[in-house]
Amino acid sequence: MEFEKLKKVIADVLNVDPDEVSMDSTFVDDLGADSLDVFQIVMGIEEEFDIEIPAEEAEKIHTVREAVDMIKGMLG
Repeated sequence: MEFEKLKKVIADVLNVDPDEVSMDSTFVDDLGADSLDVFQIVMGIEEEFDIEIPAEEAEKIHTVREAVDMIKGMLG
């Protein structure tokens, strides 16, 4: 469930087809995101899942899988 919601956030921010986003996608290398895009994705995650991601945690997110794992951890 988290992955499907996250995929939509990523697709909206990066203007890519949601089908291009996989659990193993890296934001920068595979999806072409820059640091501003990643920041916008983090903000989208916070809004979509009603969580707050500390900046030091956000900096550790490089792949979709890492983002999903972090979301699951924060949601319990």
